[in-house]
Amino acid sequence: MATADLPGPDSLLRRTLGEWRIGLVAWRLLVLQTADPAVAAGMRDFSTYRAHPWRRIEHTMDSGKRLFFSDREGLRREVARLERTHRRLAGTDDQGRPFTASDPAVRVWVLVTLYECMTAMRELSGRPLAPPELDQLYGEFRAVCAEFGLPDDLFPVTAADVPAYMDRTIRERLEYSEPVRYLLFDILREAPAPRRLGRLKPAWPLVRTVVAHLIAELTVADLPPAFRERFGLPRTRRAALLSLILHRGMRVLMNTLPEHRRYRTPPSAAPSTPQPPTASGDHPAAPEASSVRLPAPRRRKDVDSRPARLRTFFRQVLDQTGDGRIGSADLQAMAHNVCWPLELPAEREAPVYAAFETWWQQLRTGMDADEDGQVTCEEFVTAVLAGIDAGPAYLEEGLHVAVRAVFKAVDTDGSGHLCADEYRTIFGGSRVHPAELNHGFRQLDHDGDGRITESEFVQAFTDYFTAHSDNTAGTQLLGRP
Repeated sequence: MATADLPGPDSLLRRTLGEWRIGLVAWRLLVLQTADPAVAAGMRDFSTYRAHPWRRIEHTMDSGKRLFFSDREGLRREVARLERTHRRLAGTDDQGRPFTASDPAVRVWVLVTLYECMTAMRELSGRPLAPPELDQLYGEFRAVCAEFGLPDDLFPVTAADVPAYMDRTIRERLEYSEPVRYLLFDILREAPAPRRLGRLKPAWPLVRTVVAHLIAELTVADLPPAFRERFGLPRTRRAALLSLILHRGMRVLMNTLPEHRRYRTPPSAAPSTPQPPTASGDHPAAPEASSVRLPAPRRRKDVDSRPARLRTFFRQVLDQTGDGRIGSADLQAMAHNVCWPLELPAEREAPVYAAFETWWQQLRTGMDADEDGQVTCEEFVTAVLAGIDAGPAYLEEGLHVAVRAVFKAVDTDGSGHLCADEYRTIFGGSRVHPAELNHGFRQLDHDGDGRITESEFVQAFTDYFTAHSDNTAGTQLLGRP
């Protein structure tokens, strides 16, 4: 299996996984995967899905594209990156049971559910795959899975064995935990507006309520009968009708579209890779001024703007898990989000994680008065202001350690400078407008040469934390105040 040819552009796997209608079973897939106790515990303790759901979805889609639409070298790089990430996800769940994301049985479950959801998409559309097609799809799928190096005996032997594997795992191992319930019924009701909504963002509070209701009904209707039966999730007639209309309607629509419109990820697509410097060592030029007119900030004289800025930093940057408190997992998630898009080898990732752990230990020591391993926003703001007022060593022993590690990680060519694209890698996200990113970069690029030095980078964070007014360039790291 390890030497089997990978599925190519004309493969059944790429054509099935790349279609737009795979989105109809995406939430079903997330629910099935999260129902594994180890996955649920990992999401509870380490995932950023509550605070940054759209970024988390983007990372997942990007990873899937690298796994199933790459050549063998690209596939192996992505597998190695996932393995480095999963090794760090371990602990004890809320029932005191140890868990690790590296558990082979858990990883096999996560993979097999993806195959099963592809077959479910076809079955729900009224055009199920025939047995020979199921064998073909499963063979192509296993060729990709072979690169994970997981034990063959944990996988269903053939496509015909998958239904029994699903039924057995659902009945013997899965649990209806809080993360599962949250995914089904609450996450979309609380999610911030996606950046791509543009001018429609004001309507998002109403739209998300309707969308959340429809996705919950569709997902429950489409879940395997064994799952619904075990956890008491009835399939109402209205939900069944919704499923019928959406799946069969999308099948008809997809069949009428030309090839280039039918696929979210074209079967021949290759994942994008970071653009290297030019032969001269130069980076792409800094972004030009945006045509978007941004409102000028309102400032009041003699008002210390640091508390408001620190609260923004806590909510948008530090609180990665979205529970209103920060702990070691939040700081490690920040390190993960720095390393994830860079494809760093393990020896270059390790200093980033270590630097953020150093920062967390400083924060915990000075703020966690009740020693519960958590820090609230107000504890953070109060302690940081006190530390800053006490002297420069406060930032040097924590924040600066992490910031310098980030700079060295993002400066992949070792040039000693960050270009505009490298800056976006750090600060880009669904909550930050591209025009604000461009503005922040230009504020720090004092000489206008399209580069930011390490000292400028560190000084920007220092200014963000210490400046009493919003007139200093570094205060606009996250956009205009």
